[in-house]
Amino acid sequence: MDGIGRALVVAGVVILVIGLALMFAERVPFVGRLPGDFTLRGDGWTVYAPIATSIVVSLVLTGALSLFAWLARR
Repeated sequence: MDGIGRALVVAGVVILVIGLALMFAERVPFVGRLPGDFTLRGDGWTVYAPIATSIVVSLVLTGALSLFAWLARR
């Protein structure tokens, strides 16, 4: 039961962090407006492809998780 409890706490923290990131995403400058983020608009439709933002978020998360894994091994 101890393992299930820890897994639920970790899942809750992950959901909390994702929720906070979604709440404050609009306040972070340049997110979604980087060169390489494409917006196509037509008559009654919009297609948004945040390619550059996705790459930046991927690099930041990779660095943070690598640092976390490195610290956990110590």
